[in-house]
Amino acid sequence: MSSQDWKAMLGAAFNVDPDAVENEGVAQEAAPVSAAEQQGKTMIDIILDKKGRNGKKATIVANLTLDDENLKALAAELKRHCGVGGSARGGEILIQGDKRDAVLNYLKSQGFKARII
Repeated sequence: MSSQDWKAMLGAAFNVDPDAVENEGVAQEAAPVSAAEQQGKTMIDIILDKKGRNGKKATIVANLTLDDENLKALAAELKRHCGVGGSARGGEILIQGDKRDAVLNYLKSQGFKARII
C-alpha cells in the first residue's frame, strides 16, 4: 500500500480532497497594498508648526491612515524628495523646515488627496 491510499480512503469517507488538505497549511499572501490605496479618499493635512522647537519651523503631515510600514516608507520618500530630515510616528510625518509646497506637490503626484492648512 502506498502512503496516498489511506489519505484517499479518508478523503472519500469524509468527502474531502486530500490534495486540498495538504495545501491548506500554505497561507495565501495578499497583494501588498500601496500607500495611496490604503489612505483612500481621506484628506491629508499639511501643517506648519513652530511651537516647542525654539522658533524653528517644521512641516507636519497629519491625518494619515497608513500602517507603520507604509508610513515609514512614505516618510523616507518625503525626506528624500525635500532633502531634509524628519520622523514618522503616531500617524504623522514630521519634515524639518517649511516644505509645505514641496510636500503637497509630491503627495498629489503620488495620488493622495492633500491640502495645506
